[in-house]
Amino acid sequence: MILLIDNYDSFTYNLYQYLAELGETVEVIRNDRITTGEIAQMAPDAIVISPGPCTPTEAGVSCETIERFAGEIPILGVCLGHQCMGQVFGGDIVRAPRLMHGKTSPIHHDGRTIFEGLPRPFDAVRYHSLVIDPSSVPDCLEVSALSDQDEIMAARHREFVVEGVQFHPESIMTKPGKELLRNFLVLAKTGAMRAGEGENGKSRVVAQSCGGEGL
Repeated sequence: MILLIDNYDSFTYNLYQYLAELGETVEVIRNDRITTGEIAQMAPDAIVISPGPCTPTEAGVSCETIERFAGEIPILGVCLGHQCMGQVFGGDIVRAPRLMHGKTSPIHHDGRTIFEGLPRPFDAVRYHSLVIDPSSVPDCLEVSALSDQDEIMAARHREFVVEGVQFHPESIMTKPGKELLRNFLVLAKTGAMRAGEGENGKSRVVAQSCGGEGL
């Protein structure tokens, strides 16, 4: 079962539809209607964190979910979910140099993990005014895709199955978007790392992964 955390965004059910078409059972729950304890009880095979109209700080349980389950449950963040990933691991979320609302951009990616087998580059639709500041990317994350203007379009954790994309793979204007989601599902099944929980219900691996004392 895939848990899809809904950050009150109209694109959430596009994600749901694609994931269901790929053969997955999907549970959609809004970001203020579930706790990380309840997520642990659900024991999803993977977690997808949806786009949304706010900032990571205002995204309900989204950041806490990444903090708690990174390294235990595979996670994909989309747009706001991607920004949540960046913030949780120590990156700064800043205003984008340009507002993107329904515009397409070439995505230049590294061809690995969720990008395996996808065209290089491919066009993807973007709806966002915030980005991860490139100068703040922590050592535990690697940038996996850029725009023509070197804005961060995707990033991943160097050890765990935690991936984020700034663009919208669920949009019909992102032609290989469904294949990207398929790649994530394959990655979730084959590359998931399981780890025990540390103090305060936080994953030990998150506390250690960026060289700090924990989040």
